[in-house]
Amino acid sequence: MFEKLIAKIGNALTKHSIPYMIIGGQAVLLYGEPRLTRDIDITLGINIDSLKELMEIVRELSLKPIPENVESFVRETMVLPTLEEATGIRVDFIFSFTPYESKAISRGKSIKIGGKEVVFISPEDLIIHKIFSGRPIDIEDAKTVVLKNPKIDKEYIRKWLTEFDETTEGGLFLDTFEKLLTSHQQ
Repeated sequence: MFEKLIAKIGNALTKHSIPYMIIGGQAVLLYGEPRLTRDIDITLGINIDSLKELMEIVRELSLKPIPENVESFVRETMVLPTLEEATGIRVDFIFSFTPYESKAISRGKSIKIGGKEVVFISPEDLIIHKIFSGRPIDIEDAKTVVLKNPKIDKEYIRKWLTEFDETTEGGLFLDTFEKLLTSHQQ
């Protein structure tokens, strides 16, 4: 069910030349431990000026936008939540065009799903996302990805987490990552 929809979405975004990567729980399933997830989160390498084009893709995919006033919701949140009504699967399209997100999208891993190439976030960037989010489930996800992917580029992760620590009040992102690494070695 999820794989078929992910393949359709990846195909449509590629066809429309929209850079993207699958993030969140679906990426954790790929790089970490199986866990229950009821949605698909996709970071798009475009800004909200491309909402009209994204709405065409949403219609092509037969997804239903959830907010009543799509444009104001997207301007406020930078997210377009949609629903595949037949399956009840929620698909969140996240607009992002920061230098970090652009780099993360360019580092995405092409994975064959349902006979189609689909771009998933790299394990390193998934760890960064999860640590940045900071919820207990996200930290646990980051820990499993670290455990299952021993050859991750730790210096890349440290570089970005250090940068986020410097620009975020009270940021302890690098410290969280280092604790994950030491707990893994015990």
